[in-house]
Amino acid sequence: MKIKNTSGRGQRELKVKVKTARGRKLSSTRWLERQLNDPYVLAARRDGYRGRAAYKLIELDDKYRFLVPGARVVDLGCAPGGWLQVAVARVNALGEKSGKRVGSVLGVDLQEVEPLAGAEAHVLDFLDEGSEEQVKEWLGGKADVVMSDMAAASSGHKQTDHLRIMSLCEAAAYFAFDVLDEGGTFVAKVLAGGAEGDLQRLLKQHFRKVSNVKPPASRADSSEKYVVAQGFRGLPEGVEE
Repeated sequence: MKIKNTSGRGQRELKVKVKTARGRKLSSTRWLERQLNDPYVLAARRDGYRGRAAYKLIELDDKYRFLVPGARVVDLGCAPGGWLQVAVARVNALGEKSGKRVGSVLGVDLQEVEPLAGAEAHVLDFLDEGSEEQVKEWLGGKADVVMSDMAAASSGHKQTDHLRIMSLCEAAAYFAFDVLDEGGTFVAKVLAGGAEGDLQRLLKQHFRKVSNVKPPASRADSSEKYVVAQGFRGLPEGVEE
């Protein structure tokens, strides 16, 4: 998906400058300025999405086509709900696409998520003991897609943050191995930093195709990228992850 400037004015003219207010840190001023000038933030407001991250999923699905009508989707780290919104529409969770299969969308997050028609969202720490069993109980069967946009709180130390998010990705991957139907898809956010090689090798053992992509909606100065693993092979009989 491409975000276009339809105002008829140049990007230089559109840029909003923010003055540093008393008591506001320079870093906060820069963040606010970036938000006010971010075309994806503006598009999210226009299109009714709960955050700019919705466009990352839109761009990934436009390329890899895993959110099809009738798909059963689990969204790990779903707050504030932008990915849920995209999934509900694309898997036809509300049954609005006549003649198409009706899918389902389940989300979990540490934070409470504002209710969204067509999605079931729960507050849960996915890393807590017994959390995977709880999610499987809510799911009530197999899934076609497991998505993870989970991110650990920033420590300010690049390598530490990288290791933390890779730990979340691996936990999400093992959950996916347990609940995905054969042929299913796993999508997760990772941070470039060197430790993602183990995850890549793990996914290649269980999926027919593993792709790494940085969607256009990901900020250029961010080290985040996404792994899209498709064609889940299923686990060999008698093997448990």
